[in-house]
Amino acid sequence: MDNSLYRADQTALLIVDLQNDFLHRDGAYGRAGQSSEAIAMLPQAVLPVANALRAAGGWVVSTQFTLVPGKGGEPFIAPHLKKLRPFLGKGDFAPGQWGHQLVDILQPADITVEKVAYSAFFQTRMEFVLKKAGIRQLYVCGIVTNGGVASTVRSAHVRDFAVTVLSDGCAAFSETAHANAIADMGGIATIATCAEAVLLPGVSYSLSENE
Repeated sequence: MDNSLYRADQTALLIVDLQNDFLHRDGAYGRAGQSSEAIAMLPQAVLPVANALRAAGGWVVSTQFTLVPGKGGEPFIAPHLKKLRPFLGKGDFAPGQWGHQLVDILQPADITVEKVAYSAFFQTRMEFVLKKAGIRQLYVCGIVTNGGVASTVRSAHVRDFAVTVLSDGCAAFSETAHANAIADMGGIATIATCAEAVLLPGVSYSLSENE
């Protein structure tokens, strides 16, 4: 895919679910002992890409996995997720709460989109806001590679967005699952490292224009 077709103002870093409840030790997963070193390192890894796009006039878009509270505040949780993550409960990933927010180091996001499933496009306003903002190219990072990232990348692809997956800007709970997912996405997206991404046309080109 030819990244030179798009300017920085048509480009967004799409951050998938790098939220306090997933990453912070005081978040839902941290309290349950569900941590991953690879996942914990992601915010620092993708920060240079976010900063480069901001400086060039590009966008930072954050998706936020959401557990919608029902009566009494108990969240609606899909049966498969409840079985997989029985520790999730009231207040976790709840809109407006600290745990629901993008991690501090990557804030602020220009656009934030709540999601309730793997894909950031499923029953959300994602496609609407991206098109209204004039965004046509996405650099995708976040968690997990074989879940939210892969589903979002495929959804973006079928909607004709140009997609680059940041291979070291994503992670999964298994390195094998991560590697397999990256390989699978190579058929529909450009694969690049975070260091390579800041040099790609659309980011570096616009940076030089603004100097």
